[in-house]
Amino acid sequence: MRHVISAVVQNVPGVLAHISGMLASRGYNIDSLAVGETEDPQLSRMTFVVVGDNRVLEQVRRQLEKIVTVVKVDDISSQDFVERDLMLIRVRASGGKRREIRELCDIFRGRIVDVAKDQVIVEISGQEKKIEAFIEMMRPFGIIELARTGRIAMVRGICRPDPAAAAAENEAAGVDADAVRGSLA
Repeated sequence: MRHVISAVVQNVPGVLAHISGMLASRGYNIDSLAVGETEDPQLSRMTFVVVGDNRVLEQVRRQLEKIVTVVKVDDISSQDFVERDLMLIRVRASGGKRREIRELCDIFRGRIVDVAKDQVIVEISGQEKKIEAFIEMMRPFGIIELARTGRIAMVRGICRPDPAAAAAENEAAGVDADAVRGSLA
């Protein structure tokens, strides 16, 4: 089973090496790893994708929680979350092939970020399946080079408006809720 783990860590030198080394030394295979600064410059978020059963997940979680620089660990794969991957791909684009590549970029919501005489670089982001499908569509053109980030993920927000708060906002804004309800009927 595939698990997406998010760990907030102190943004200090050596944290990435320490954590990835600890996981590797215990035989856990990291399928994907992405690290970046959070909204707080003192903290970074590490997003891991590991494959294993729930026992493996719990062991990884416990090992991460033992590390002093780790602030918080979440298994976000058990929640509703948004996940993205980013890829740059350099493809042969001679002659009439450019238009076909551009059309595929539009379909996949990618964009051409660099153009040379006989090649283009395409940037595309999305879920892993989308990235993999785009790679397969580019193979016939000739892939020259490819670079991918690890997956990043974030738990979705919960959209449950507080009815009392909404009524107070409407009242403050001078909205007549009964008139609105009547116009929708």
